[in-house]
Amino acid sequence: MSYTIGVDVGGTFTDAVVRGPGGETAVAKCLSTHGDPADGIVTAVTAALGRTDPAAVTRVVHATTLATNAVLERRGARVAYVTTGGFRSAIPLGRYARVEEDRYDLRFDPPAPPVAAEDCFEVPERVGSRGEVLRPLDEEAVVRIGEEIVRRGVTAVAVCLLHSYANPRHERRVAEILGAVVPNVVISSEVWPELREYERATTTIMSAYVGPVMAGYLRRLTARLAGIGITAPVHVMDSGGGVMSAELAARRAVATIESGPAAGVLAAAATGHPDVISFDMGGTTAKTCAIRNGRPEITHEFHVGGKGSFGGRRAGTGVPVKTPAIDLAEVGAGGGSVAWLDPAGALRVGPRSAGSEPGPACYGLGGDEPTVTDADLVLGYLDPASFAAGTMPLSRDLAVKAVDRHLAGPLGVSRAEAAYAVHEIANASMASAVHVVTVQRGINPAGFAMVAFGGAGPMHAARVASRFGISTVVVPAHCGVGSAVGLLSGDLSTDRVLSALDADPGQVFASLAEAAARDLGVRPDSPGVSVARSADVRFAGQAHELTVPWADSPDELAGRFFARYRQVYGIAQEGPTEVVSYRVRLTQAVRRPPAEPVGTGSASPRARTARRAAYFPEAGGYVPVPVLTRASVAAGGLTGPAIVEDAESTIVVPPGWAARLDGSGAVILTGTGT
Repeated sequence: MSYTIGVDVGGTFTDAVVRGPGGETAVAKCLSTHGDPADGIVTAVTAALGRTDPAAVTRVVHATTLATNAVLERRGARVAYVTTGGFRSAIPLGRYARVEEDRYDLRFDPPAPPVAAEDCFEVPERVGSRGEVLRPLDEEAVVRIGEEIVRRGVTAVAVCLLHSYANPRHERRVAEILGAVVPNVVISSEVWPELREYERATTTIMSAYVGPVMAGYLRRLTARLAGIGITAPVHVMDSGGGVMSAELAARRAVATIESGPAAGVLAAAATGHPDVISFDMGGTTAKTCAIRNGRPEITHEFHVGGKGSFGGRRAGTGVPVKTPAIDLAEVGAGGGSVAWLDPAGALRVGPRSAGSEPGPACYGLGGDEPTVTDADLVLGYLDPASFAAGTMPLSRDLAVKAVDRHLAGPLGVSRAEAAYAVHEIANASMASAVHVVTVQRGINPAGFAMVAFGGAGPMHAARVASRFGISTVVVPAHCGVGSAVGLLSGDLSTDRVLSALDADPGQVFASLAEAAARDLGVRPDSPGVSVARSADVRFAGQAHELTVPWADSPDELAGRFFARYRQVYGIAQEGPTEVVSYRVRLTQAVRRPPAEPVGTGSASPRARTARRAAYFPEAGGYVPVPVLTRASVAAGGLTGPAIVEDAESTIVVPPGWAARLDGSGAVILTGTGT
């Protein structure tokens, strides 16, 4: 008998899912421990295992925001940057675009660069764009640079030489020399050998910055799991929705920066609905993604540490990272988002979160500021006794005190009005994220279903969906730990890319496939291994390209590019094209545990029905509404206003919406979409 574990560490909660050989599933949720995330992981895993023998676990899949937090909180390693002579100032100068609140700030200061100017070095050498050596490498200069780096106490070096994607020999020699005196040396031709010097440099820097942090964390986590009897390999979700070994994640830590959000998108894609919008609302943030034909959109560049701009990340406000990532929009609106009044007396919600320490006021852990969770509790949407599967009773009195003191009193409105305003502002903020992944990309969201998960998502999903004319909301089983469930469906995979002009595509793809196979310790033709090929194509003379599936026929490849161009830009245009970069994604299928039989496990507790007062302004304010479990919904559905309580989440069914249970155990909400 073998068991698989999925563990997702969020800003507020750590979720664990254990699935057995017959599909039986157990879940656990506990507060995240920011001092050492492994503490929360061990607590959640131990609770989910129950009496299951830890030695029976054969695989652990982990999604983590460790790399993201290391960048945002500036907790990575001190990095020295080495580049071609004449380009040392590229990183200190950087790029910056102002978002709305900064645009007219006369005292605006741009953020600090990822590497301080004094830690940037340049070496005499030069390689041309087609790989020709224009100036030999000055190895003595590299030796002197290494001595200076050691003198400064720097332990990580990022090397990015001009056009090293076309010819990496100089970079490799620099790494060899520096590696003799510095413990961690990362080179761009290994991390992401793609054109665009600034982006390739920042990607390499971020890999050197978070790599030591990730490596140390995964070593500690593996040891902590071994301490409770789990010796199974630990796999880590990457930003593109694949899974890599802990060893590979330590070497290519930059690929895990969007690890956490990716898992939830996989769970949404697995619901069987072809066109959906994933809506993941946790304790700290809310994330959305558009999934078309069962596949999420993939971007090959994103910005980490940037500022939000109406639900998106404004290019130029953070550090660009070139690695495949699921195309997400994220806003600082979660259950722990703090509601506050600005100097003008206007009510705001987020982006600051109470997190797990001290948490919302109702947690009773020392927090006294009102949050979205406090507002939902005051509105009657939450049961104080069953929150987080009953492991964390909530105090309605503390929530009422926080709302009255900080919001209702200063605003001069009733308690219910203040709490509902917090609820609606949070909905509006999350709707901006949906707007980014749909309307801003030319997609009409009304034709999509919304898949809601996360601890707070099902409480808000129907009202967010109504803003876009979406009339179907799907709430899967175990929605409260949806990201952890999504981890169980990930295959081992890795990506490789190479920018090459006028190259032989067959040779490039073969070389990339071999390199990707070495990452996973397999052969490209091994059983269960698949290789997906794609290319970055652009109109001749253009500066930017689109990624399309590869075709050996030039005409067919051009046709795919024209179709993709029309889909993205809404313009039917044709003309001469050129291939800029070649990509492979190598995947090794893993044995997945079967799905949980419908009607079993913690997602379907014993049928029961109760009533409690909840606030629905459409119904006149506080009204008594039925409160049911999923098993109760199975008896024939219901119409709103109503509340469906899950073991890990709560589903709010507003007036004008109906709920039913489908064959997979998911609750389906249907409404007018207005």
